[in-house]
Amino acid sequence: MQEILDAIQSGASGEDIANLDVPESTRAAHVLRSEADMWEGVDSWDKDPRKSLHIGDIPLPEIAPDEAVIAVMASSINFNTVWTSIFEPLSTFGFLDRLGKESVWGARHAQDFHAVGSDASGVVLRTGSAVRNWHPGDRIVVHCNFVDDQDPSAHNDSMLAANQRIWGFETNYGGLADLAIVKANQLMPKPEHLTWEESAVNGLCASTSYRMLVGNHAGRMKQGDNVFIWGATGGIGAYATQLVLNGGGIPVGVVSSPERVKLLEAMGCESAIDRKAEGYKFWSDEHTQDEREWRRLGKKVRELIGEDPDIVFEHPGRNTMGASVFIAKKGGKIVTCAATSGYMIEYDNRHLWMKLKSIISSHFANYQEAWEMNRLIDKGAIQPVMSEVFDLEHSGAAALKVHHNEAEGKIGVLCLAPEAGLGITDPDKRERIGEDKITLYQRFARGEL
Repeated sequence: MQEILDAIQSGASGEDIANLDVPESTRAAHVLRSEADMWEGVDSWDKDPRKSLHIGDIPLPEIAPDEAVIAVMASSINFNTVWTSIFEPLSTFGFLDRLGKESVWGARHAQDFHAVGSDASGVVLRTGSAVRNWHPGDRIVVHCNFVDDQDPSAHNDSMLAANQRIWGFETNYGGLADLAIVKANQLMPKPEHLTWEESAVNGLCASTSYRMLVGNHAGRMKQGDNVFIWGATGGIGAYATQLVLNGGGIPVGVVSSPERVKLLEAMGCESAIDRKAEGYKFWSDEHTQDEREWRRLGKKVRELIGEDPDIVFEHPGRNTMGASVFIAKKGGKIVTCAATSGYMIEYDNRHLWMKLKSIISSHFANYQEAWEMNRLIDKGAIQPVMSEVFDLEHSGAAALKVHHNEAEGKIGVLCLAPEAGLGITDPDKRERIGEDKITLYQRFARGEL
């Protein structure tokens, strides 16, 4: 691995990198099938990823014709890594076993370990015989849509494919590793002005937000739209806030502290709601929602922007869906991509059907959507929202911070990169875009705002 790292850092040619030996195993963050029941009887909050995410060597299989081996310089933590590490809502080994039954190549994934991680930046080392557009030495980032393009269901919108999966969550050999295996249609060019870790944090969350708001399959935000964003400085919410501002919309961001209000203001969001200061209690007990609290939230939004939201960017799920449906304008959209507070949602259907509102589901992004979002990041129109950096050995500690909602934006993880700050190949472009804009979340984490 040191030879590979030295070649990358010295700017070796693609031919030289192609001639390097690729190890038969790699260091990776992984969970074990034998420990899938380790959290039985333990409350979700008390499940500690530091105990279930192991850092050690795993064997690498032969790559398929449409795949590549990449040297992972950096990765990041997503909620799906947390879910895998605490085996909720179910063990991901079931996903791997189903993939293993599909084909000879799928069988490689059904192992007694699961190497996790759904983001990566790095360098292509090897490509399969069917790969056309990528070559050893290419500096890349990875999006996590894993799809078999031989299925006709994948060719209208690949997120509707019958066998669509999320790489590193529903597949093996993910990005929290020194080496990872990806399909060629997961690769995108690395933004030249960003570090390895700044590039690595964007793929999953940024693309998810793009599809929810901008793409043709969900919100389809237009100029002047009012967009209500839950968790507006979180992993997906921070990208949503930027997309709304960049696209001529008016964001109303919900956060949970006065410090986060300041961060929103630094991003250019003029309308912020501190939900803890407001003390909203949408559920009066476990079974009953309080419509008076919905009305109080709606009144607050109208005080801030004078209108109801055209789009509600919804991902908490059970705790907020009733309020989200209520506050959306007549004919408005509630776009949902997750349910971090619970999957069994409730809302008053009268406020949906009688006011012609729509609940629209959205899940990650197809290749084109991910590519367009990466293009915006490469142009400097959208900034990474990385607040902290861990090394691979401490992936469990990083996952615990995400699990307990203690991280702002995204956490980067150094894999092969020996230190933070490496990987910038166009410093002039970085200077034009602005160091303060690029590192806003890092400065916030250091208490500099």
